[in-house]
Amino acid sequence: MGIKSKTAMLMITASATLFSGYGQEEGDMHTGESTTVEQVKMAMLCTQKYSWEFGVAMQGLIEIGDERNLVIMAREAVQRSTPDGRLAMVGSEKNIADTGVNGPALLAAYKITGDQKYKQAAQAQYDFLMLPSSRNSNGTIFHNTKSPVIFSDNLFMVAPFLAQMGDFDEAMRQIEAIRRVLWNEKEKLFHHIRIEETGEFKDKSFWGGGVGWCAAAMATVIDLLPDDRKADKEKLIQYTTEVLDGCLAHQLPSGLFYNKITEPDFEETTLPCMLAFTIYKGVQSGWLNPSYLGPADRMRAAAYAHVDEYGLLQNASAAPRFNSPGTSTEGQAFFLMMEGSYRKMNRCPDKT
Repeated sequence: MGIKSKTAMLMITASATLFSGYGQEEGDMHTGESTTVEQVKMAMLCTQKYSWEFGVAMQGLIEIGDERNLVIMAREAVQRSTPDGRLAMVGSEKNIADTGVNGPALLAAYKITGDQKYKQAAQAQYDFLMLPSSRNSNGTIFHNTKSPVIFSDNLFMVAPFLAQMGDFDEAMRQIEAIRRVLWNEKEKLFHHIRIEETGEFKDKSFWGGGVGWCAAAMATVIDLLPDDRKADKEKLIQYTTEVLDGCLAHQLPSGLFYNKITEPDFEETTLPCMLAFTIYKGVQSGWLNPSYLGPADRMRAAAYAHVDEYGLLQNASAAPRFNSPGTSTEGQAFFLMMEGSYRKMNRCPDKT
């Protein structure tokens, strides 16, 4: 059976887990928290979005169970796709990895509506990522067509989608590729941008957003892997725990982290949401020790303290250049993702 037909069969099963346990029943949270989540969501929906921002915004909607807005956005991602299969292509024709992050939402929209166009568009996006022209000679998916660079961001852009498409081998291959190119064993952190073939760093910093993408991606894939991939699960649990420990060694008294984790630039709010999402997800799923909840709760409290009256998460690494404090779609989205995983964890009776 070919990859394409095999994937089409597996896709429905993989997507069936997307909304398991999601959503919010009235009374589950304090009124103030529910109001803040709604304000953050509305502010996120009002932001301008490149392809990756569109995709991560839909991830935020998935985590809080907002099916109505998710389907609306998924429809737009399909409508603004390119003939080669790339989704939500607005603002840049160079995207390769970034477009993959839209895939999980299309699988969710297909599950909700049964509309074949979402399934077909997800398949086309998958096929694009699998093209030899989308990757280097080692099989690592490029970030864009401008130069042969590998970003830490790529891990979240492609690995969860590949796993949800049922291609667990390729998901693991991309995770191992990012670690091979960007992992720093001493610091237990990911560098940001590098050319694999030459070893040249385009950005050697441990950018918090990039590290957070990696942690969140691996946590997501752990839960997607089937039981017969026990060795892969154990490997990813080790990888994820290591990067959490690497980050927590630099957590500031405020509960936040520097934008470039090991460099005292400015205290930033997106990475805390990313790591709190990862921790709550891991504890709820039973693969992460509950001792990590203390640091995660400090991150969550700090994030709440930085949401303004308009629902904007302030002091995020500011889009689109991510080198100064401000706001970003991914900051908004990961606030929602953090809250979604926090809610699910609190429904789990055995988390202490």
